[in-house]
Amino acid sequence: MSTLLYVAAGAVSLYVIVYYAVFRGVRCVSSVKLKGKTAIVTGSNTGIGKATALDLAKRGARVILACRNKEKAEAASFDIRRESGNNDVVFMQLDLASLKSVSSFAETFLKTEPRLDILINNAGEDVEIRWNIPFLSLQHQLYLTSLLHCSETTISDLSSFLVYTLCSGVMGPGRTEDGFGLALGVNHLGHFLLTNLLLERLQQCGPSRVITVAALLHRFGKIDFPLLASKKDLVSGQSTWHNFQAYCNSKLCNVLFTRELANRLEGTSVTCYSLHPGVIYTEICRSLSFWQQLLIMPFAKLFFMDPEGGSQTTLYCALQEGIEPLSGRYFSNCALQQVGAKGRDDALAKKLWETLRCLL
Repeated sequence: MSTLLYVAAGAVSLYVIVYYAVFRGVRCVSSVKLKGKTAIVTGSNTGIGKATALDLAKRGARVILACRNKEKAEAASFDIRRESGNNDVVFMQLDLASLKSVSSFAETFLKTEPRLDILINNAGEDVEIRWNIPFLSLQHQLYLTSLLHCSETTISDLSSFLVYTLCSGVMGPGRTEDGFGLALGVNHLGHFLLTNLLLERLQQCGPSRVITVAALLHRFGKIDFPLLASKKDLVSGQSTWHNFQAYCNSKLCNVLFTRELANRLEGTSVTCYSLHPGVIYTEICRSLSFWQQLLIMPFAKLFFMDPEGGSQTTLYCALQEGIEPLSGRYFSNCALQQVGAKGRDDALAKKLWETLRCLL
């Protein structure tokens, strides 16, 4: 009996060490206060967006919850005001799948809000999780091999990739109101327009920051410019594989956008950063059936981040002092990381920016 107890205690201790060293992630330790500052967080009615907004509110910021669903956003703003003790938390409607809505949001914000110090481009189209067995197609195997050969890849990165491929974490097919592919439109183009419309205000209130939530899967993204120009999309089909690729492509766009934005803003008081937040267990299980959640959720809670943990790198990029010289770079686990080769291509970043400007 005593042997079993020792084994159990050892197993629990090992799990705690591994979880806190690998899966829980590093915490943002900045003590910066934000009284008198204004922050916009898109997609902040749930998940890491809500956790990010809550932390900013606790620091005294005026926080704008820029969300599509009014009912959920108003409930989130109530929760954040109650938990933070900060009543300066408000909802403003924003649908990133509609360029008209993005323009309307920016117009209203600029008329009613005198400041903008932090813009956090967090929102994205929900990831649809489905069982996908056998889960490693030839293309997935090639991607996994490239991760294994990358010196910057961590155990957490590998777990992230395997979860998304095992459960077929993909974007649903579809089009935005303006005819763009859903992944491209919601995950990138809406934020591209929003940032450009608010850029002058950010410059007026500098030093200010733009943070864009990308993902590890940007490494597998690619930009097909003829397809983008002709079809307003970065994939040509609607299969599970195409939808997975569309998500990767949109995240590469996020990384390239941040790089080009930094180049354009060099010498100003506005800095910008992209990041991988980690794998969040609430996102993993959101679209599963009740029985699948019953099976997966206990393991997901053991090995993946909660929304608060997933918000830490976003907060680091928004708050950490001294990272201004790293504008345009990519972060994960509250540390600077190397992006994939395409994510470091300045010519590609500039071409993507100019192409999207022409399509708007």
